[in-house]
This record gives sequence, C-alpha cells and structure tokens, in this order.
Amino acid sequence: MNPTRKLLIPSKKSSTWSGTVMDIGPQEAGFDYLTLEVRRFKTGESYEGATDSRELGIVALGGRFRAQSSRGNWESIGGRANVFSGMPWALYLPVNTRFTVTALADCDLAFCFSLAEDVHPAALICPEDVRIEIRGGANATRQINHILTPEFPAHRLLLVEVYTPGGNWSSYPPHKHDVHNPPEEVDLEEVYYYRVDRPEGYAIQRVYSRDGKLDETLTVRDGELVLIPEGYHPVVAAHGYNIYYLNVLAGSARSMAAADDPDYAWVRKSWTEQDRRLPLVK
Repeated sequence: MNPTRKLLIPSKKSSTWSGTVMDIGPQEAGFDYLTLEVRRFKTGESYEGATDSRELGIVALGGRFRAQSSRGNWESIGGRANVFSGMPWALYLPVNTRFTVTALADCDLAFCFSLAEDVHPAALICPEDVRIEIRGGANATRQINHILTPEFPAHRLLLVEVYTPGGNWSSYPPHKHDVHNPPEEVDLEEVYYYRVDRPEGYAIQRVYSRDGKLDETLTVRDGELVLIPEGYHPVVAAHGYNIYYLNVLAGSARSMAAADDPDYAWVRKSWTEQDRRLPLVK
C-alpha cells in the first residue's frame, strides 16, 4: 500500500443541500476500477453524463428521479425518503451510455462506476428484486441488501447495502479480498460509503494486514467514505446509532469470495442466535 494514501475521505462541504457531496475516483483512491460520486438534487434539477469506458449503478439513497438514456428511459425510480426508511432502487447502465437524470422530488443519488469492457443490457432494480440476507450472529448480526450480485449481468461492478444496528459489528469476522485465488478469494477494490441515523453518531473501522504494514483505526461519520485497497476491514457501530454503508466493489473476478482472518474465524461457531432488531428496513 502507498504509505501516503488517505483511507478516510470526508464529505464535501456545501452551503446548500444540493450538489456533489462525495467524489472519489481511481487517481485519488489509487484504484484501477472504481469511482463513486454522490450528488444531491432539488426537485426539478437535472444532471447529464456519459458512462464512456465505465459501467454505472445509480443507487437512490433517497428521493425519486426520472432517467433518460441512450439505452432506454425510466419515468420514476426510487421512493424511500432516506436509507433508513426503505429498500433501495437502482439503475444499471453499461459502457458507452449517455444519460440524464431529473429529480422528481429532492434526491440523494450514488453514482457507482467501474471500468468495464463488456456490454450488458441496462436494467432497473426494484426493491422486490433486492434479496435481504441477515448475516452473522449475536452482536455481529447485520442486514445485507444485495443489489448487483455476482450473478447480475454486468462486467465488474458489485453493489450491496449493509445495515449494522447500534453496538453491533459487521464485516466480521474480519475478512479480506486482495489475492486472486478463486474460489476461496478474489482481488477486489472496495469502498464503504457511510450514513448514520443521527448526526452525532459514528462507526469505527479498522483496516489492517496480518504483517502489520497496514494498520489504521478510523472514526467514520455520516457522509464519509473509507477506501479498502487491501487487508481486513471490520466495522463496529457506536451504541445507540444504526449505521448504513454502501459497498461498491470491482476486481479480478465477478465474485464476492473473501478470506477470514484466521485469528478470528473461530467466532462463527460461537453464534447461537441472531439479533432480533433486524431487518432494520424491509
């Protein structure tokens, strides 16, 4: 890892609610594939763009929008007010696609790009298309919303949402995906984009390698992002505060295969029940 690379990326400050609140690309992140832009729109505002050599997943974090593109048009996408009030809507657009999004209500959108070569059909992902998984056990129980899965027809882009109740751990036991050794593990870049259900809340995320060359413990607040270039990366939510993060991944294979830190893998066998607070959204 580049020793000068910052893993914690703050949100962009703005004097108004609308505008770009997160923008991180391969050059800034030290990645090969991923870009994440989070943009907010007031009702009636529009944004034009093109995917060029990238595929794109637009996740409606909140609000509703219309999408017009060279691959098709969708009159109304979204519905939840924010990430803590419902299940996601998303739109997948392949490489070489021109698009315009227009806010039908105040909108909070994540534009998740990955470098790609293969062309796949554009597709709308509705809440009923998103599989909910309650993963883990005890105070490591969390909710996974599978948006773009390895089975979804795309080249590299993978998208999941994770909800961690206050006091719980997620991405636990600590796992990594930085070696191409399928089917046990594949090499994936990843970002964690966070939202917290109250403004003073926070999560703590550790990013580390077993050889100790990488070992950072980060306090992450609402609207901030953590880069995962390599290594293990567990998360804990502060007591009393529910944590959401959007995981955007791409890499050497269309797979989510990861390897547990062998020091902590034993905890899986200790789980006898799951946290009944979950699911947090449905």
